[in-house]
Amino acid sequence: MSEIRVSAALDVHAGKLEEFRTVATAVIQVVREKDSGTRKYDWYHNADHSRYLVLEHYRDSEAVLEHIENLGELFGALLETCDLTLDVFGTPSAELAEAAAAIPTQVYTFYQGL
Repeated sequence: MSEIRVSAALDVHAGKLEEFRTVATAVIQVVREKDSGTRKYDWYHNADHSRYLVLEHYRDSEAVLEHIENLGELFGALLETCDLTLDVFGTPSAELAEAAAAIPTQVYTFYQGL
């Protein structure tokens, strides 16, 4: 299974919601314009906007690496406004595992399904 799915949880820092939303909008625009292997990139929030979940689906590990590269400095700006944790579903390449090493990440390997 080469596809990679990600559930990203973003906990917005107190007093940073407007800055977070500005950066998030820019991030989504970059994904729309530049990512070639991103199949889904849906953002959700809780009632008070203190937590956002992003459901992501990528063609493969290389597509995730392209996504990270495309975000560039925006990724750092986003991390200044929130705490990020990742659940990764699939088998990431060694390069992707290395790239995600600085972020709290749990990897789930496919077991069975339809």
